[in-house]
Amino acid sequence: MTEGTSPPIDLARQVRAHLDALRAAGVTFVPRGEPLTIAPAPVAVPEVVAEPAPPPDPLAGRTRELTVLSGEVAGCNRCEGLFSTRTQTVFGVGPIDPDVAFVGEAPGADEDRTGEPFVGKAGQLLTRIINGCGFKREEVYIFNTLKCRPPGNRTPTPDECANCRPFFERQFDLVRPKFVVALGGTAAKSLLNTTTGITRLRGKLYEFRGVPLVCTFHPSALLRDESGAMKRDVWEDMKLLLRTMGREIPTVKKA
Repeated sequence: MTEGTSPPIDLARQVRAHLDALRAAGVTFVPRGEPLTIAPAPVAVPEVVAEPAPPPDPLAGRTRELTVLSGEVAGCNRCEGLFSTRTQTVFGVGPIDPDVAFVGEAPGADEDRTGEPFVGKAGQLLTRIINGCGFKREEVYIFNTLKCRPPGNRTPTPDECANCRPFFERQFDLVRPKFVVALGGTAAKSLLNTTTGITRLRGKLYEFRGVPLVCTFHPSALLRDESGAMKRDVWEDMKLLLRTMGREIPTVKKA
């Protein structure tokens, strides 16, 4: 052994010494141990991070709710006099979250036939009014307080209006227009819960469910007005609407 090096380890001598120590301590039996095995090093598994679920689309949800509501309306039989005579219900047309919605009283014969509101002569005039305000028809929402045509286009009864009111309010809340125009006395009275006539209601600003509301004559009344005075009044009401919306008023308006 050279200087500066450690003597070799005598494992056999150490084992014998250990056994002698065990005998001296009174240990006469030592169990045989399991063979020594070396476990493999753990393999690192990359952590899989799940992609976060996309947030729900509120607009899509409201669209689905409108579709469900439309089905409920189509199956409604609360008003026997309307249910038994209608061709179909007339729900409404237009986008969700429109700048403005136009509300009439009830479908007419053309609407009962096609299932779309304001498609007859009064509807064509309404489209001209909408365009004259600087909108396109497809940009606004159009619907009625009643979803069925009263026979002979008669005025809806208070009971009929009350039966359809929950449908209308749910539809209004799902569409969420920023402004609303009531067309004619029946629609205006229903929305404002008043008996005041349309002549006294028009020309002023109101609210319906927190939304600014303007009342004006129904387009069908304009078709019967030979003097043209109602058309001028409607244009004044539309200018009130546009000023309230903060929109520019066209310099030329032809109803």
